[in-house]
This record gives sequence, structure tokens and C-alpha cells, in this order.
Amino acid sequence: MAKTVLVVDDDPTQRRLMQAAAEKQGFRARMAENGEKALEEASDARNGVDVVLLDLVMPGLTGMETLERLMERRPDLPVIVLTATGGIDTVVQAMRAGAIDFFVKPASPERIAISIRNALKLSDLRGEVKRLTKKSDGKMGFEDMIAGAPTMRQVVRLGQRAAASSIPILVLGESGVGKEVIARCIQGASERSGKPFISVNCGAIPENLVESILFGHEKGSFTGAHEKKLGKFVEADQGTLFLDEVGELPLDMQVKLLRVLQEGEVDAVGSRRPTKVDVRIISATNRDLAQQVKEGRFREDLYYRLNVFPIEIPSLRERREDLAALVEHFLRRFNAEEGKSVPGLSPETLQMLMSYDWPGNVRQLENAVFRAVVLSDGGVLKQEDFPQISGMTAAVPGVGQSGARVPANDADQPVTITDASGDLRTLEAIERDLIQFAIDHYSGHMSEVARRLGIGRSTLYRKVREYDLKVREDDLEEAS
Repeated sequence: MAKTVLVVDDDPTQRRLMQAAAEKQGFRARMAENGEKALEEASDARNGVDVVLLDLVMPGLTGMETLERLMERRPDLPVIVLTATGGIDTVVQAMRAGAIDFFVKPASPERIAISIRNALKLSDLRGEVKRLTKKSDGKMGFEDMIAGAPTMRQVVRLGQRAAASSIPILVLGESGVGKEVIARCIQGASERSGKPFISVNCGAIPENLVESILFGHEKGSFTGAHEKKLGKFVEADQGTLFLDEVGELPLDMQVKLLRVLQEGEVDAVGSRRPTKVDVRIISATNRDLAQQVKEGRFREDLYYRLNVFPIEIPSLRERREDLAALVEHFLRRFNAEEGKSVPGLSPETLQMLMSYDWPGNVRQLENAVFRAVVLSDGGVLKQEDFPQISGMTAAVPGVGQSGARVPANDADQPVTITDASGDLRTLEAIERDLIQFAIDHYSGHMSEVARRLGIGRSTLYRKVREYDLKVREDDLEEAS
């Protein structure tokens, strides 16, 4: 998982010096003695080269020619040029051709390390900007997915077929597997690419606001309706509406949803006339909707209307082949977001992550990597950077098997019921700490937190806001 640096220089002594400087900082180093070999090693992203140190003066294919060809084939590849003369004209020419930094040989190991880290940081920033741009523009495609595992390749094939039509899709899978990612890729591969993509977490909306949020309302239609609100269906007009956790919808709202799907028009609260909408519906659930139909908690007619083209997403433990690439993706993302330069994982750490079952799936992995990156000192991530995964927090912190208190590790804060003077703390304070502990313990897996605490998701989100608890923004974005 460590980043790979390709050192390109015809001088074997210089190659060894730069190799030693790179490896001392935790990077992997590969060698190339000329431009032809460099193109062979770095032209294809699948070869795993993350940054190139390129000598400008070489026999045969010159450094400048090598740089120009690399930029044609991999324009996002960071290239640092090396020169023995420091001629300003040559350096300016190289920078215009696509190099992002330069240094004069011989350079100190510290200078080489700083240059590599800056190059990787810039690469991470470019990648994050590109990802966010495609996401906001509704143009994510299946090529943006990490789907190398055989089980995921089948998901991609089904998604590509579904994207070619306007057929209603029901995405199935455990919480945290990435159902919204699939939905966004289906939109990006369809004729609605670039149109609005509106995501609604049906389980995070208070019951008394579901109708207003989905279908809109007129000004003055109820107490607190100070202005007209269009609703998510109208916002998604010409695009895609993603209904996450659709099984959480109240029965009366299921009736209205069915009518929208049948008639292609919505009735806003307080409105005298319906509004026509052209919306592609992709719904998702981690529940057994067929069982909910049997129990009378989900309408049968709506179930058949939504479940026209089901796509089931495998859990992370069923697609372990993708784990290393997912970790690499999250490392690049969080390096960019947090201004970090974590080069990768140690082999032992990767093996540990590969052997874990990940009950919270990709979301749990994302949160674990996020925490590790934030707390990292800049070196490769080690097993101790993932305490909950390595088993150090398998037991409830602060309580031994006999019930006696034991020291808690730094990763978790035990929930105490007494203050420093031995008096009972307030119920509100204990509840706040318990909810925060549950969020941390289950890595932001909010469905699991709600289930374990025995409360509804809407109640959980309300308390998170009331107590100003620490939760990743991604986990709360649908609760507003």
C-alpha cells in the first residue's frame, strides 16, 4: 500500500541515492535507467507508479521527450524533474510541459522527500477535485467505481443494462455497502447524466415532515410554512431521485409515492393542482421488503412497482479483493481533505484489514481510514492506528470480564455514571456520552447505532444535533 516512486536516471549512483531517500520515508522505489524504460514502467496506471523522479539529461530519449510522452499518456501523473545544471530556461520548459517540481542534483534526502510528498499531495488534491466535480455534476460513471471483485463486476453489468432504460431500480444490500454510489453511477451512465441527482434518506425524515419534504408545500399550508417549498420530486425533475431506506416510509406516504409513480405528477401540501414531473426513481433498502409486505408494513402494489429491476450489492466481506483499492482511494481522499501525506499501509496492517469481517461494510472502512489518517504522524499506517479493528477495543472500554473497572485505551472514552466527587451525573450527560460512545464504537454506522440503542433513526439524528455530537458530515447529509 505504500506509494511507488519511479527513479529515472542513467547514473546508477544517483539512482541508488534517490532510492535510499525514498525508501527511508516509507515509499517503494523502482528504477529505470533511460526514458524508454520509464515509459514502459509508468505509461499505464495499472503498473502502480504514483510519482516519477526524472533526470532531464539522458542518452537516447531525453528527459524532456520522456516527460512530454508521459503527459500525453498520463496527464495526472506527478513528475519531478532533476537537473545537474539548474539552467532556468530548461526548468521553465519542463514545468510548462507538465512537471510539478524540480531540484538540482545532488539533492539532500530531506529535499527529495519533501518534493515527493508535495507531489503526492497535489495529485490527491487533483483527484479529489475531479471526484467532487463529477459527483456534483451528476456525471459519475462505472469507471469511477472500485469494482474489481467478481461479485462487483456482476453488479456493474446489471447497472449498465439498467442505465440504458428508465426502468425503476431497487438496490438491495446491507447498510454501508455503497448503494448510493451505484445509483449515482447508473445516472452518470444514462441519458440523464448531468441532470439533477437528489438523494433522500427516508429513515432520517421525521414522520410529520415526510410529505412536505418529498412532495413540497405551499406557503401558509400549515403552521410554520412561511414560504413555498418545491419538494424533492420537483427538485429532481429531468434527473434522478434516490430514495434510500425506502422501507422506512410511513404507509400513508407509500400511497402518495405510488400515485406519483403511476401518474407522473405530485400534489404539494396545500396546492390546488398537481405538478408534472419527469423523474427516474432508484430506491434502496437494507430490509426484506417482501417480509414487510407479508407483515403489512409495506404496500404490496408499491413493492412490485419499485422492485422491477433489483440489483443486490455484496457486503465488503464478499468482495475482499476490492479492499486494498478502497483503502487507497480513501487515503487519497482524506490526505487531500485533511492536508495529510500518509503514504500508505504497512503489509501487516493491510493483512489485518483483509482478515476483518467489516460488519459496517465500506462505510465502516471509510470511517476507520479517516480516523487513522487524522491521528497519523505522517508515516505509513500501522496496526495500532486501527485499534477497533485490531481487537484492542473488542470489549467495552473500562469494564473487565468480572465487572471491575480497567483502564480504557486512548481510542474510546468509557461512559461513567458518577462525577469526580462520586455523585451521580445527570441523565442528559450520561445519555450524551452513551450516544457518542455508540457512534464511535460502530464507526458512524448510524443504523446499527440506532438499533443497538433501541431508538429510531430520526430520534438518533435529533439527539445528535441537540447534543452537538461528533459525526462525519456524510452520515448527516440526508437528515436535514
